[in-house]
Amino acid sequence: MKKLCAFTIAFFSLKFCLILCSLTEPNCFWKIKKREVNDGDLQNECGFVLFTLESPIEENFYNHIINFSQIDLTENMNFFLVMFFANDEINKNPYLLSNMSLIFSIIAGLCEDTLGFLDKAYSNQNNNFQLINYFCGIKQRCDIGLRGPSWTTSLKLSIYSRTPKIFFGPFNPNLSDHDQFPYIYQIATKETYLLHGMVSLMFHFEWTWIGLVITDDDQGIQFHSDLREEMQRHVICLAFVIMIPESIQLYNTKFKIYDQQLMTSSSKFVIVYGKMNSTQELSFRRWAYLIARRIWITTSQLDVITYDKDFSLDFFHGTVIFAHHHNDIAIFRIFMQTINTSKYPVDISQSMLQWNHFNCSISKNKKKMDFFMLKNPLEWLTQHTFDMVLSEEGYNLYNAGYAVAHTYHELIFQQVESQEMAKPKGLFTDCQQVASLLKTRVFTNPVGELVNMSHKENQCAKYDIFIIWNFPKGLGLKVKIGSYFPCLPQSQQLHISEDWEVHATEYENVPSSVCSETCIAGFRKSHQKQTADCCFDCVQCQENEIANDTPMYMEQCVRCPDYSYANLEQTKCLQRVVTFLAYEDPLGMALGCLALSFSAITILVLVTFVKYRDTPIVKANNRILSYILLISLVFCFLCSLLFIGHPNQATCILQQATFAIFFTVAISTVLAKTVTVVTAFKLTTPGRRIRKMMIKGATNLLIPICTLIQLVLCGIWLVTSPPFIDRDMQSEHGKIIITCNKGSVIAFHFVLGYLGSLALGSFTVAFLARNLPDRFNEAKFLTFSMLVFYSVWITFLPVYHSTRGKVMVVLEVFSILASSAGLLGCIFIQKCYVLLLRPDLNVLQE
Repeated sequence: MKKLCAFTIAFFSLKFCLILCSLTEPNCFWKIKKREVNDGDLQNECGFVLFTLESPIEENFYNHIINFSQIDLTENMNFFLVMFFANDEINKNPYLLSNMSLIFSIIAGLCEDTLGFLDKAYSNQNNNFQLINYFCGIKQRCDIGLRGPSWTTSLKLSIYSRTPKIFFGPFNPNLSDHDQFPYIYQIATKETYLLHGMVSLMFHFEWTWIGLVITDDDQGIQFHSDLREEMQRHVICLAFVIMIPESIQLYNTKFKIYDQQLMTSSSKFVIVYGKMNSTQELSFRRWAYLIARRIWITTSQLDVITYDKDFSLDFFHGTVIFAHHHNDIAIFRIFMQTINTSKYPVDISQSMLQWNHFNCSISKNKKKMDFFMLKNPLEWLTQHTFDMVLSEEGYNLYNAGYAVAHTYHELIFQQVESQEMAKPKGLFTDCQQVASLLKTRVFTNPVGELVNMSHKENQCAKYDIFIIWNFPKGLGLKVKIGSYFPCLPQSQQLHISEDWEVHATEYENVPSSVCSETCIAGFRKSHQKQTADCCFDCVQCQENEIANDTPMYMEQCVRCPDYSYANLEQTKCLQRVVTFLAYEDPLGMALGCLALSFSAITILVLVTFVKYRDTPIVKANNRILSYILLISLVFCFLCSLLFIGHPNQATCILQQATFAIFFTVAISTVLAKTVTVVTAFKLTTPGRRIRKMMIKGATNLLIPICTLIQLVLCGIWLVTSPPFIDRDMQSEHGKIIITCNKGSVIAFHFVLGYLGSLALGSFTVAFLARNLPDRFNEAKFLTFSMLVFYSVWITFLPVYHSTRGKVMVVLEVFSILASSAGLLGCIFIQKCYVLLLRPDLNVLQE
């Protein structure tokens, strides 16, 4: 009891010293207030100092050491309630600070309304004041302070004090520089994977056109750099970047530019990152006034925008928050409901709305999200209970209190071990010793979570993803929609509630945010010059190219392989059907039947001629040449069958060779016939012996010589560039037509040209002999046959070169059959008519 009285007297003496020092040089407080309020650094800040006592604290202890009338309870009540709860829980723990009590007091100038009553009393003095130690000449204590949530405040105040301090605001890498700030330690978890979680969420919902709002400081710039790199990996682009300065004077010169950037951008999603200060808060309030309906993606400390007067449960108007996952402190709810107001003299009724969130889960309600249909949201509010939950800064403050308690516990244990009883128990003066123990504390808090002050084990922090909507009069609905855990495999890191996915799909409440709409099937991206990668035009793919919504095919069209073809939508390649002029095809069957029929007719004509070989009409026209002509025509008809059926290398070579040779024999035979007629009537007189010799010599030499020339041409063709199997994929869509390629087109035309020259010679000679006097003169029929032959092949050439695939093969077969049939009909029909139907005409005239 004596020690408690001594401590109370010492404490009030220190308080008096502080006031006395302020009276002598009071302008420090006014100077700080004036500068910091304008710049927005010291607003909504709190600072606590924790002490230990060797006896339980009295019921009204905090009424004596804290002037609650000067505290800004509207903004800082959360922190006070956390401190009351943490200290009460620690003091009840028999295994932590046993036989000791942990107490706290506020740091002058922080947590107080308008920065304390000293501002009002001493605002007109000079400003030569230097910030002093709280204990004014008494031997310095090394009690640990708690400060936050603004890191800028802790940074500035750390310059004037060497006592250890725990920063309970969001983790900031600037404060991790222990060379510059050796006595500041952070309790918050590192945000190493925060931007990865945000990008994963955007990639999941295919949001590729994103805005970014950051504070204009080192932390914001570093976040911008890291975020841009991660977004580029997922092909996500920044529509705009707004860097809000901390100075209100500079902000006032640029706020219209910021408004213009936000309001004119087509991006519907905006990432907000940085410490909340007056200029950033002012920006959000301006944008809310301008009805800038956006989805804000941010961290838990930047939720000022959730407190407006508009009511909307539309997903397109709200805030998506990434918050570090931590277990619920269930006992805190009981503490709030049973708080001892005589021990903790605060009225929390005005700040309860900042602590109340609906204890609802969309998965617990069979009528998922049925509250979206209610016209009166307050009706729904009355049907649900409220939970009091800690903010992230509050949870950090709770852990910071335990970190201090564990540090004091270890220090007291070392005092007892070393038997340092010269100084009071719980009084620590070696700041280096306190700091070294504090920064190595690793403990498990009452809810089972590991807390490591060195941050070596907190690299893989889990995030909960919430969405917050606004109810009237500041009430907020906070629903957990998923989580992000970077320690899991990449495909499992982001988890979105299935019920939420179903709701978003059914109600179509998740809008898209893209610079350019995704190209439809069959179109590829064509990136615009000097624009982001997400901005592009859509260009249709060329023939037999595909493009779909898979990443491989979005940037460029891909040509289908030769064995496949693009479908009509140009989204995938289909297997081509192999086809050729087969006997099963109607055309193939018809042409095959025609070839066999004409061959059979030709054989019948040959048989007829052999049967009537001694009749005048057969003998008068050189029956041997007639036999040769009929046999060659049979083979001309049959060679067309080589063009039908599945081609192979042998048939491709035989097609052109047999066609050329047999037609050469046929045309040279016709030429021999015409030469025979002319020599018989023009070169000799009747009855002479020389007449028979010349006719016989001509017929014996003409056919072999002409055929030999064609054989030489075909030999050169087959040696230099023989025909081969070809696959035609252009003639018919979706089909591979197997045909025989001619090899050398020049050789093919030489063969046709040679046949044409023989036909022209036959036609010329026959035309000259058409009027020679003879009952059985066949010159006229030979002339007509050559005219038909010429007509067929002259027509064939241009049509042949304008067709492809099976049509080209059909045309060639048809030309062979037509020209052969023309020769057969023009030369032999009249003779068969005489032999079979008019034998009376088959006699010699005197």
